[in-house]
Amino acid sequence: LFTSADGTPNSMRIESKAGEVVEVARNAENAWAVVLPDEAAADQGSSEAAATQVTTMRILERVPALAPEAVGLDDPEYIFSFKFSGGSERVVEVGVLTPTQSGYYVRGEDGGIVIVSRSAVDALLELLTSPPYAPTETPPPPTP
Repeated sequence: LFTSADGTPNSMRIESKAGEVVEVARNAENAWAVVLPDEAAADQGSSEAAATQVTTMRILERVPALAPEAVGLDDPEYIFSFKFSGGSERVVEVGVLTPTQSGYYVRGEDGGIVIVSRSAVDALLELLTSPPYAPTETPPPPTP
């Protein structure tokens, strides 16, 4: 879905039709940080795993002459926005699952509709339901 010329993701924003938003981005120290819904340190492992999913998203099939409303793209279920180390910004709209439930209908910036693997999209949607906040240490119990 994205080319190697784009580089690696420096920022990932996922928005749902329901209004939920999560955004993670690399900070000045090149570490992942949660920007939205609440600014905080990010779990580096899960953030990096999500970034890897972005770079490995593959088009399973191109779908010519399909009406956007037939696949949930007249009012997308999700909008993914990515900023890459190569300086490019990419926005894709995600519609509904395919009838076989193996992929999602996705519209890229060129307006073409493609099917992208469900596992790659679901991995990014996981950020929306469970933002990758870094674990916080449990404070020690008070001493008597």
